[in-house]
Amino acid sequence: MKLEQVFSADGALATNIEGYQPRQAQVELATAFAKAIQQKELLVAEAGTGTGKTFAYLIPALLSERKVIISTGTKNLQEQLFHRDLPIVKKALASKAQTALLKGRSNYLCLFRHKQHQNHGYFNDKTILADFKKLSDWAVKTHTGDIAEVTTINEDSKAYPLVTSTIDNCLGKECPDYADCYLVKARKKAAEADLVVINHHLYFADMAVKDTGFGEIVPDSNIVVFDEAHQIPDIACEYFGEKFSTRQLVELAKDIELAYKTEVKDAKQLGKASEMLDASAKQFRLEFPLEAEKGNWLKQAKTNKCDTSLAALNQAMDFAYEVLKQNLSRCKSIDACFERLVIIKTSYTRVNDFSQQDASLWYETTARHASLNLTPLSIADKFSKLREEKNQSWLMTSATLSVNNSFEHYTKLLGLTEYQSLELGSPFNYPEQSVLCIPRYLPEPQDRNVIKVLVETAVKLMTASQGNCFFLFTSYRVMNLVAKSLRTKLDFPILVQGEIPKQKILDKYLAEDNSILLATGSFWEGIDVRGDALKCVMIDKLPFASPDDPLTQARIENCRKKGEDPFNQIQIPQAVITLKQGAGRLIRDVKDKGVLVICDPRVVNRNYGQVFVQSLPNMKRTRDINLACDFLKQQVKNKS
Repeated sequence: MKLEQVFSADGALATNIEGYQPRQAQVELATAFAKAIQQKELLVAEAGTGTGKTFAYLIPALLSERKVIISTGTKNLQEQLFHRDLPIVKKALASKAQTALLKGRSNYLCLFRHKQHQNHGYFNDKTILADFKKLSDWAVKTHTGDIAEVTTINEDSKAYPLVTSTIDNCLGKECPDYADCYLVKARKKAAEADLVVINHHLYFADMAVKDTGFGEIVPDSNIVVFDEAHQIPDIACEYFGEKFSTRQLVELAKDIELAYKTEVKDAKQLGKASEMLDASAKQFRLEFPLEAEKGNWLKQAKTNKCDTSLAALNQAMDFAYEVLKQNLSRCKSIDACFERLVIIKTSYTRVNDFSQQDASLWYETTARHASLNLTPLSIADKFSKLREEKNQSWLMTSATLSVNNSFEHYTKLLGLTEYQSLELGSPFNYPEQSVLCIPRYLPEPQDRNVIKVLVETAVKLMTASQGNCFFLFTSYRVMNLVAKSLRTKLDFPILVQGEIPKQKILDKYLAEDNSILLATGSFWEGIDVRGDALKCVMIDKLPFASPDDPLTQARIENCRKKGEDPFNQIQIPQAVITLKQGAGRLIRDVKDKGVLVICDPRVVNRNYGQVFVQSLPNMKRTRDINLACDFLKQQVKNKS
């Protein structure tokens, strides 16, 4: 079957998809990718929202009849691609290709750990016990062991770690349940499949760590597609670095205690080792402020208050090392705990080596844990070497890769020099469907009156749109202050990120006719709300990375050492791509209409503002908030 015939007005897609219309940009992307497959090239392609890039890469990939890996940005996109898009394309092509969905280890039921906790029977929390019972009921019925099948438990339930494994606590081939392991079965199926859908974290976990228990995580292939490829630089940096976390020690302590109580009950020193690891990890977390934060570890480590807790950590790990060593070969759980501790101690040593060059040493805290991180300032050498070693056809695609019509920022980060590029605009009629408003008289982001003005602006727009609005923020602090004020001024349902889980907040937003969502971080991308449910997207300010972010600081300093301009080389390109992602939430379909409002005067009163505007879709532009409100009121009127 020829590519052109598949996408034609009377072709395979039109026959199988009601209302299908050929899109020129979609055909261009598919044709360019087919060429890259034939010539084993790398194609870097920006495909604007609505291009239909998923079908554009799935069809040439399947028609090639070669082994294909498709890597997506998130597990949610993985599920959508595998369960919704892929079956449609396979049916249209009458393809017999074997396909598989492969996730990371912690997404599968671990039979061994489930039995351990089921037999141990120790639960100090009724909620955890109730969730564990639900998981046990599901465990009897599941065929895949994929925990995504469980819909009656919150995603953040503390029962999940009791029935899943991590690379730290997995016993690998030494596991008594290895023959029935769901992860082994999933990887075997992936190895035999023609097309495998994974995610970026899994791909780079495979690149960084060759898993001795199971061999390579991701099977080798002829073709690799990276969808949502704008995430690749940050994710690759994470996996080419090093991390030590108190969470690792707390979980190790629990597993040592479990082994002591169930398998080696005479080894009382194991109980003491478990207590020391747990206590020292929790004490180390208390050396940082209660609020979650990031910071420079080199500076923090030099403060006197860290000395005592670091010494306690070392003492606890050394003691646990000796006790575990004395009990080696008594049971597989103890052997696995010993290996984990060796790896943890190695990571701990690396993140505390302050003599390293071209790397950022930084810490990050959550409510319960602290992590020490080593991140390389550049992965260009490592990534380009990876590309050279793989004799494959690659497609790296996203709606947001270019900055000011250039891919140089992206390809330079990854050390890519030999590639083909393609920039395809969205098929949407933005001048007719949307308005970009940068209101007059807005204060600078640092102005003391900014919260008051943001609230006043939001009330006008949200009243005009009758809710149906996303307000995206660059900080939790500003988001929460605005939310508190809006709730006293508007009667619409106001949903705030962090108050309930992400999926529940989206479900609640869609269930109401006039909801307002205030969010930051992960809501800037990967959210697909179509139709009248979203008429307005507000953005509080240009999304420059926080100057206090330790990794950003290190990259800026490194850039200066090279005699380059970090603002133009690093900060602006990153902010442009983030802004494009946020703006992309507004128009998701040919029938959508709405207003994008950027509440930052720097867009118009700074020279660099034009770089941001030129990177956005060609919307109708205004500085008059009343015109934006009139546009929204007209949409409400049309709906009624």
